[in-house]
Order: sequence, then structure tokens, then C-alpha cells
Amino acid sequence: MNLSNLKPAEGSVKTNKRLGRGYGSGHGQTAGRGHKGAQSRSGYSRKIGFEGGQMPLYRRVPKTGFKNINRVEYTGINLDTLEKLAAEKGLKEIGVDVLVQHGFAAKRDLVKILGRGELNATVTVTAHAFSAKAKEAIEAKGGKAVQIVRKAQA
Repeated sequence: MNLSNLKPAEGSVKTNKRLGRGYGSGHGQTAGRGHKGAQSRSGYSRKIGFEGGQMPLYRRVPKTGFKNINRVEYTGINLDTLEKLAAEKGLKEIGVDVLVQHGFAAKRDLVKILGRGELNATVTVTAHAFSAKAKEAIEAKGGKAVQIVRKAQA
């Protein structure tokens, strides 16, 4: 032990500043807030994104386009994917649960069957939506396209 590694005893030094408790504390008078201005006053709170009077970033950046808040997002599954799945697994019925099980969609996804590729198997496909071409292709091979009716979201 020497003078370079001496430390005060555990718990003997307080780390919190006691503000506004007189000149002798070193944190009296303005209590560390400086002189004048909004930040020195009680009740001050800065707006989110405030940049000291400079035009904030969210107002400087141009806004373009239109975002439809009522848009319904579907996970698209093409006919060639269904064909591969039916051939490899020997399935006659393909529903959303089967697609989730094989990793083509997430549990809460809405699934839409799209018309890319060809379907050679006769399968019953259950999904939330079908493109016209996909529905036509499924029914042309003697299969069924069963649409799941979604409840209206409040």
C-alpha cells in the first residue's frame, strides 16, 4: 500500500449532490442550473426533437407519398411453391397451418395465393385471398380454392 492507491472507506463518501444547500456545498445559489434561460426555471421540459431553435430534422426532411393506414398486408405464396410442397410432402390439402409449419408464412400472417408457375397436382388450397389467375389454375386441375373469411378488425 502507498499514497497512490489509497481510497476512502466503503460508504464514507456520499456520491449524490445536494443542490441548493448554500455556498459552502459548492452547489448553492443556482444549484448547477446556470443563469437565466428556460433550463434554469422550474417546470422546464424540452420537446422531443428540439434542436435549440434550429429547424428540427423531422421538419427538414421532405415528406413524400401516401401511407394508407387501412392497407392489408398479405404474405404472397406462388403456385410453383404449392406445387413443390404438394410433390415433396404428398399433400392433397394445403392450408395456412401447413404453410406456417413449413416456414412459408408466420403464424399471424394473412396468406394470398399468387399465380406464378404451374400447378400440376389436384389440391384443396385454403388461404385468406387468391389472385384470379391462381384461383383459375387451381380449379383447372380439379382442385378447390377455399377462401378464409376474416373478421372485420375494430
